[in-house]
Amino acid sequence: MSDTTDTAIQLSQSPTLWELIARRAALTPDATVLIEAADDPSADRTLAFGELRDRSEQVAAGLYDMGVRPGTVVAWQLPTRIETVLLSVALARIGAVQSPVIPFYRDREVGFALRESKAEFFAVPGTWRGFDHTAMARRLGARGIFQAYEDLPAGDPSVLPPPPSSGTDVRWIYWTSGTTSDPKGVLHTDRSLIAGGSCLAHALHLDPSDVGSMAFPFAHIAGPDYTVMLLLYGFPAVLFEKFAMPDALDGYRRHGVTVAGGSTAFYSMFLAEQRKAPAERLIPTLRLLAGGGAPKPPEIYHAVVRELGCQLTHGYGMTEVPMITMGAPDDTAENLATTEGRPPAGMSIRITSPDGRPLPPDTDGEVRLRGEAVCRGYLNREQDGEVFDRDGYLVTGDLGHLTQSGHLVLTGRSKDVIIRKGENISAKEIEDLLHQLPGVGDVAVVGLPDPVRGERVCAVVEQPAGAAPLTLPQLTAYLRTQGLSTHKLPEQLELVDALPRNDALRKVLKYKLRERFA
Repeated sequence: MSDTTDTAIQLSQSPTLWELIARRAALTPDATVLIEAADDPSADRTLAFGELRDRSEQVAAGLYDMGVRPGTVVAWQLPTRIETVLLSVALARIGAVQSPVIPFYRDREVGFALRESKAEFFAVPGTWRGFDHTAMARRLGARGIFQAYEDLPAGDPSVLPPPPSSGTDVRWIYWTSGTTSDPKGVLHTDRSLIAGGSCLAHALHLDPSDVGSMAFPFAHIAGPDYTVMLLLYGFPAVLFEKFAMPDALDGYRRHGVTVAGGSTAFYSMFLAEQRKAPAERLIPTLRLLAGGGAPKPPEIYHAVVRELGCQLTHGYGMTEVPMITMGAPDDTAENLATTEGRPPAGMSIRITSPDGRPLPPDTDGEVRLRGEAVCRGYLNREQDGEVFDRDGYLVTGDLGHLTQSGHLVLTGRSKDVIIRKGENISAKEIEDLLHQLPGVGDVAVVGLPDPVRGERVCAVVEQPAGAAPLTLPQLTAYLRTQGLSTHKLPEQLELVDALPRNDALRKVLKYKLRERFA
């Protein structure tokens, strides 16, 4: 075991996120942790581990002066910037409860999160990418609105109480659409997030010479996942406020990124760019693509290794459990192509029949989980009984099996959820809205395989007799008026005479729609 790995394992035992930050800052205060890539290279910004600790405490003091206390619920909807990380770490220093909201969510989702969390403060970026978040916050009646895009509150750290000592108190509320029309508030602790990030970090065999990247929203559960990895192994990551190809390539190249990724959609985007100039390596320093959040076809793995000239490791995680399994760079090509990797020592995976009976290796069943990285339940406690079995295992709704070597293979989902570019989309939420649209008699929304997005959203509509044929622009325009986020809008519309149903309860047979329109 190397000294770097030994240090990382020791750091992973830190009881709180703040203690982990303080310990890393004491070890390597001058080493860079964050690099913010700007369109103009001269505008790039960096932050060292010591600065992360010191500036976060100043921000924490400013928040404390505003009235933020241990246990205060603070929601924030911010892009991936250095200030966002500073605010999040400052809230962890105070011991506040933070509720991150993906920055491209709009009134419907944001309003629900604010109401359910009872947030006392709401940090927004003002007008960002043409959308006025402050106006939305006021429209929704948010309390304690403040802008935190470029200017953060600051104060004297001497006013602060001691840092939190318990890592098992709920201090994070993340939001997932799951399979219901309304999001679920997922409750996490510092320790559950550290455990999830540790799974990712230890699997990838990283060291301080690596340069990572965050091209996904920091407000995603992957934000703390990745941050923990940086803290454990002492290397930096390049932040991309807006990820688009080929514009982002310059940032990857000039900062010498060695580890990139995000989800299957990201792999496809890198491959598409590489194919424009196959004789020249897209990112010369890149040695590893790593990600999760969506199914990975085996052919994607082989294409990445063959064409990008780097390794690809894929993992399995969800908002409720930020990291469950992760592929390791030194695993076999067969396992890396066809499995989701293995779980860390602290994660127990049980494959069961629908009634909870454990099944042997190589037998498909329900995937159930128990371990420190598993969330503490939902904000609406009535939902806990739906997902935790009597042995305390989380029932994921995913289907798969464990191989003899302990690798996890996912084979499907029992939940009716669409995963587009690594983000969960509730089919029922879209269906509920479309049922209110004139010209829609009945509707089923399904996910169809897509080589770039992982899955695309398809609405299959049964129209009443005599209705004028509905068009996709009409459908998406209506959903926009209902406040549905852009990333959830259907990309395909199919009109049918009748939706396929079973004979007993007349339930729509979505698998038939997937087979027909895939």
